[in-house]
Amino acid sequence: MTEKLVEVNNLKKYFPIKTSLFNKSKQVVKAVDDVSFHIYKGETFGLVGESGCGKSTLGRTLNRLYDPTSGEIFFDGKDIAKLNNKELQPYRKRMQMIFQDPYSSLNPYMNVEEIIDEPLEIHTSLSKVERKEVAMDILEKVGLKKEDMEKFPHEFSGGQRQRIGIARALSINPDFILCDEAISALDVSIQAQVINMLEDLQAEMKLTYLFVAHDLSMVRHISNRIGVMYLGKMVEISKSDELYSKPLHPYTQALLSAIPIPDPIKAQNSKRAIITGELPSPIEMETGCRFRSRCPFAKPICAEANPQLKEVDSEHLVACHLY
Repeated sequence: MTEKLVEVNNLKKYFPIKTSLFNKSKQVVKAVDDVSFHIYKGETFGLVGESGCGKSTLGRTLNRLYDPTSGEIFFDGKDIAKLNNKELQPYRKRMQMIFQDPYSSLNPYMNVEEIIDEPLEIHTSLSKVERKEVAMDILEKVGLKKEDMEKFPHEFSGGQRQRIGIARALSINPDFILCDEAISALDVSIQAQVINMLEDLQAEMKLTYLFVAHDLSMVRHISNRIGVMYLGKMVEISKSDELYSKPLHPYTQALLSAIPIPDPIKAQNSKRAIITGELPSPIEMETGCRFRSRCPFAKPICAEANPQLKEVDSEHLVACHLY
């Protein structure tokens, strides 16, 4: 995997804060702040971090559901960051999304056939008969039956509804799919089924995934490479196995340390990296490393300069003054 499908350079997404109806404040929430990374064709790039770190905002900005504040988003060699809605139309077909909540993301007044048919009608020139054949075929690929075409979302379980959402995303044969916490609302047993199905579909349809999640064990299973975010910044990027065996950033070490250990004896004897200190405000960002107030290894330079991502090993990047 050497050819890049997605390349993000210095991407920023700021949300302005209004203090009152008539008085607009100049303060902003820096949800994504100067992030750069890339995703190879055919790979799964995992994105992890605490709730509120900006990973979902990064994914939605990359997919152009949000307009970026600044920066570049190259998709298959074309910078789509500044394209208008009309210019984005060809890329909408190639970039799809699987949402976190499988119920609220589906229209309760549309049956399964209508849900899957909607993107086909917008993005293709197929006839109604041809669109129905595509819908039936993709429905079987995600583990549902042709008889389910006439049913409505409320007639399915959560796992089945997520399969419908996946079928809708796959119906127009995209190249890239943003999985935004796609399994977090499902039971653990169903999560494994959906993950295995996503892997099978990726191999069959040559898909590229950005997999946003907070379940670190599941991210390791599905991802080729993983990026770790903290307060709008990318602090570490590495191959999946290497990140788990050799985490470099203190924040990554603490995240991995928080993964539950199923053996109670081993859990009791294990040494865990506990994060202490106060979480900085996402509005009033100070200079320097954003993790320094919670980092046990903080040095004076951490308050003076913001660390930049640098490669310390083969395809292992970290933003930390310790390296």
